[in-house]
This record gives sequence, C-alpha cells and structure tokens, in this order.
Amino acid sequence: MPFTNLKFRPGIISDITSHSNESGYVDGNKIRFRFGFPEKIGGWQRVSSNTYLGSARRLHNWVALDGSDFLGVGTHLKYYIERGTQFNDITPIRLTTGSGDVTFTATNGSATITVNDDDHGANANDFVTFSGAATLGGNVTAAILNAEHQIVSITNSGQYTITVSVTANSTDAGNNGGGSVVGVYQINTGTDSSTGDNGWGAGQWGGLTDGALTTQLAEALDASETAIDVDSASGITAGDLILIDNELITVGEISSNTLGTVGTPSTRGASGTTAATHADNTKVRLATGNADDDNDFVGWGDEASTTTTGNAIRLYSHDNFGEDLLINPRDGGIFYWDKTNGVTTRAVELSATSTYSGETSVPTIAKQILVSDQDRHVIAFGCDGVAATSTATQGNGVQDPLLIRFSSQENPVDFFPTATNTAGDLRLGGGSTFVQAVETKQQILVFTDKTLHAMQFIGPPFTFGLQELSKNITIMSSASAIAVDDSVFWMGIDTFYIYSGGQTIQLPCPVKDKVFLDFNLEEKDKVHVGSNSEFGEIMWFYPSADQTTVDSYVIYNYIDKVWYFGTLARDAWLDRGIRTNPIATGSSLLYNHEVGFDDDGSAMTAFIETAPIDIGDGDKFVSVRSVIPDVTFAGSTGSENPVASFTVKARNFPGANFDQSTALDASRTSSSTASVEQFTNKLDYRIRGRSFALKVQTSTLGTKFKLGVPRIDIRPDGRR
Repeated sequence: MPFTNLKFRPGIISDITSHSNESGYVDGNKIRFRFGFPEKIGGWQRVSSNTYLGSARRLHNWVALDGSDFLGVGTHLKYYIERGTQFNDITPIRLTTGSGDVTFTATNGSATITVNDDDHGANANDFVTFSGAATLGGNVTAAILNAEHQIVSITNSGQYTITVSVTANSTDAGNNGGGSVVGVYQINTGTDSSTGDNGWGAGQWGGLTDGALTTQLAEALDASETAIDVDSASGITAGDLILIDNELITVGEISSNTLGTVGTPSTRGASGTTAATHADNTKVRLATGNADDDNDFVGWGDEASTTTTGNAIRLYSHDNFGEDLLINPRDGGIFYWDKTNGVTTRAVELSATSTYSGETSVPTIAKQILVSDQDRHVIAFGCDGVAATSTATQGNGVQDPLLIRFSSQENPVDFFPTATNTAGDLRLGGGSTFVQAVETKQQILVFTDKTLHAMQFIGPPFTFGLQELSKNITIMSSASAIAVDDSVFWMGIDTFYIYSGGQTIQLPCPVKDKVFLDFNLEEKDKVHVGSNSEFGEIMWFYPSADQTTVDSYVIYNYIDKVWYFGTLARDAWLDRGIRTNPIATGSSLLYNHEVGFDDDGSAMTAFIETAPIDIGDGDKFVSVRSVIPDVTFAGSTGSENPVASFTVKARNFPGANFDQSTALDASRTSSSTASVEQFTNKLDYRIRGRSFALKVQTSTLGTKFKLGVPRIDIRPDGRR
C-alpha cells in the first residue's frame, strides 16, 4: 500500500470531540503556526542576573531626547526604571516624619525591632528608610538602623516591626535610638494576590488612620478603670470605639471629658483585645464613629462595611510625557518622574512637581492615566472630580469610577477647565466602573465593565467627545485589551472580542472551553495581553484553575486566523519596538524573548499532537508500519544534532485510552551542513488499532523544528 500524506488543518481545535476533529490538531505547547504548519516558538534569555522586588505586571519603554533607553517596571512592591540592565528604585515617598517622631524598642535575643511612630499609616510589606538614629548600644548599631527596611507586621496604628541583620543583646534592649530619628515611608505596597474588596480585614489591619479623630489621655489609666479621662471628648459619642495602644474600648456615657460614668461605664478590652495600663498623654484614636466613616478603622474583629482598594492586586498604568514619566498605581495617586533629575531621584506627586507650576485641580486618585499622543493631553480615568475653586491645587478627593478628566494641552498639571485652556471632563454613561483605555491611531477606546466607548479629540470648545460603541460586552481585566493598528482585541469573561471597522464582534475561538473551563477567575486581574508583531500574534496570559499565578497563555494569530495555547509563567509582556526583542517579566527577572530556542539556557520542551485518524469509517483495524518524517531543523543552535521525537499511538474506540504507543527519534545527520538538509529517513513502528494519532516533540538544547507533511505506511489489518 502506498504511503499516505499526513496534512492537517492549521491551528489547534480542542472544543469538539477528537473523532469529529480528524485531520486537525488537538493539543500543543510552545508551538506556533506559520504558513499553515506548526513550528517551535523562539526561546528566551534573561537580560541580566539583576532582580527586582515583587511581581512586575506592567512595563513601559521609551527613549529620552539624549537617546537614553528607559524601561518602567511596576511591581506590587516598588516602581523601577531599568536602564543598562540596572533596576533603579524611583518609588514615590508617602510620608516623611519629623525629627524624633520615631523610636525603637529591641528585645534581648531577638532580631525583631519594634518601631514606634504614631499614625504611621503603613501596611505590612511597606518600605521605610530611617536616618538620624543612634546606636542602641549593643549589636544594633546606627548603621544597621539607618537604612531601608521592609515592614514585617503591623502591631497597631502606632507600632510595627522590622527585622534587622543582627540579634539584639541586653544593652540594645535599654535604648530607643535617640531623639532625632526620621522615618521616610514609600507609598503603600499592594498585594500580590486578590483578596476581595471588602469584609474581614478590608483596609490596613491597624485601621485607616489618616483622618481619624485623635485626642490623648488626661491621666494614667490602669487596666480596670472604666471612666476614661481625655483632653477633649469633642466628636466622641457613647457607643463609639476608641483605640489606646493595642486596646479597643467601647465608650460609655460621656460627662464633660470623661468617657464612661458610673451609670454607663466604658467597656474595656472590646473586640477581643486585652485591657491594659496606659500612660498619661497616650494618644487616643476614634476607631469607629468618625464624622466621615471613611476614616473609621476596619479589621478589628467586625466585618468591614467599607470597600477598600488595598485588597486588589497592585497594578500600574504609566506613560511618558515627552522624556518624563507619569505613573499611576491603580486606584492610587498620580506621580511624575523628571528625567533631568536622573534615575537616583524618586517620582513625586504630580500636584507637587517642581517641573511645572500653576497646578489646578490635579487628580489625586485614578484607575489609569494616559497621554494622548496626537494632542498631548494627560487623561485620568476613574478619577476624583474637579475642586470647588480654580485656585485649588488638587481635585476634590472623591473618586468617581466613571469620570474621565483631561489636562490642558501640553500642560500635565492644569486640570481646572477655563475659557482659556483645553482642560475638561467627561462621564461614561454605561456600566458601573471604568476598566481600561486603549489608544489606537484614530481614537481612544474606553471600556467599562459592560460597555465600550470611543473617545476622540474634536477640538475646542469641548476638546474630547465620547460615543458609545457597544453594550453588553465584558472585559476580563484592566490589561486584557490591545490595539493592533485600528483594531482592538480583548478577552471577555467567557469569550474573545474584536473591534474593527466600526463593529464589535465575538472572535470564533475553537479553544474557548480549554481556556475558560480551566481558569482561576478569582485572580482574573492578573490577566494581561501582549502582541508579538513579528509573527502576527495576540497573546493572553492567565492563571489556570488551580493556580494563583499566571502560568498559561492562549494565542490568536491574526495573520493565519488560527488559535493555539500552552504554558508559560509571565507577569508582563511588551512587544519589540524600541528594543530588538519582545521583553517579559517573571521570577523577579527581565527576559528577552525570541532569542534562540531554549528556556534561559535550559532545554525547552515543545510538542504538537494530532487528533486520531481512521482508515475508512474506523470499522477496521489498521497497522502502522513506518513514518517518513517531513521536518526541518534549520536554525537550530545546539552543539549536538537536533532531535524530534515522533510518537505514534493507537486506540480502538473514541472514548478509550490509547493502549499502544511508540516513540522514535528523527535527528539531523552530521552532513546537515550540505546544501540539502539530511535527517532520519524512516521510522519503523508496529502499532495496531482502529485509529491512531501522531505527536511530535522536541526537548533538546538549541533545537528548532518545523513540521511539514509526514508520510505514513498504514495498512488494513482486519476487523479483529
């Protein structure tokens, strides 16, 4: 019987039965399709051995006027600018204390140091740098204290702990670091995994203390007293909770400045805390009952009613304004880094930058910032509103998740609309919250959780116009949409979409079930999309069902209009452009992609597998005798001859397991330097079944392969 050509449809189809997918591919990993045939994807190599702190989920590359190549790297712990393979920490500062506001408490035999700082406003994992500290007198020297530290735990709103590199002794335990210590706190870090938006533990554990009412004890308080004398009881009412050191107290009846009288005493040790003694002049904080309940403490044993942004994972948006950089931690402030100050200078709050003057109504909180390339407006999405007066430096501080505000043209700090500038605002009319904005050549597409809008520059007097394009769409995350020319592709909650030519349509996806039935929706905020323009690929990275980190990808090839998928742990991706190769992040490293064919110096395993193939109607047994490979190893870089394993496996029924399987290797011969590539001529098998499938795999260093049209010697072998 003559050999039969094995030619399969391009792309992977996994959402139909294997029997109905005859002549198609059903599985693969680290494979792409070009010209209708599968080949191994390119490899990757770390840019350098330098690492960053945290999970880096956003990248932005730009070039300064002097040709300097900068890469912004936003992690859940810090913000860096990478230049020349070095990661430079430009994380903004949130708070600088006064001299002497910080003291230390050490314990003999422990490397844990308690830091005392009223109203520190920090979270666990935040970073603080101390200066002006004196030695504690023993092992804990001034040099050890006067450094950057990561906060280990929050004791309360006036105390937290750090870990130092030495163990304190008895001499250290008797000193506090002196009266000149200054603490410099970086902006609060974000979380690395989604933990929900409200309920238990919402907000920082020690409470949201920035605006909480405070007073202090008017006398020392022992552990049994229920009448608490304070300097001022103004703003405190019966039933409120107050916090003194680590103890919560429910306020009883108030008489003058005494909290709790004989008739209705205060209740000590509330919400599971322990009644304790407290010194005179100790700070008293109003934990619940503040005039603005946004200032109430949360996480003290009662389920929080407030919704906080601190429990969503830390995500960044960033864009360059000329050669400078705008940075926005999602649902946080907007910061500005001036290139002329160098990479050793931190970003500062946009409303306080010295680069510009005349700040008006600068947004203090936003979900995304973007610089409109054509008309040079800074646009803030999901931000706070305009201040009440034209002289106010900052916005009103009240975030509106559907509000869009834009600065005056060429001025990133002038946001108050006047007759002589182009600043203004728009409000999205559909959905409940802004999700993502994507700039195309002609317009900016703006996504809410349910609608899609087009935002276009229309000139004075309105500057920008807003038009609703689609309703009842979904979008997976704030980084799941991407523009390719004037088309925008995005991942929805359970399908894929494209907006092109004025229409929004769902993309037919033959691997949809494979993706969305094996998906951890609790970590959907980690979904991000990238393009690999060299191969016409749109790549979505996502966490599979049993993972809390990104471990999988699905690709739409818009040139061949086919889909394929695989596994790869990448937290962020950026296509080539300024830099020669695509770049991506993972494991605290920066990688160049499409470099060689290995996994950062280790062999990469790649495979493609076909659907089962019948002879006739599958009513007869067949015997597979041999396979003539059709493969090329051109471009392989390994020191040994490259190898591809051809596995033929057979089964008797569509619902049965493959009960016979044989793997044989096809390798390039030593004469491969000749003008015609030479490799293994024929692979001999003894496989019998009603249907068979073919799997081609490589797992050797430096191996690249492209599969063509193998031929197979297959013969009828009776009905039994």
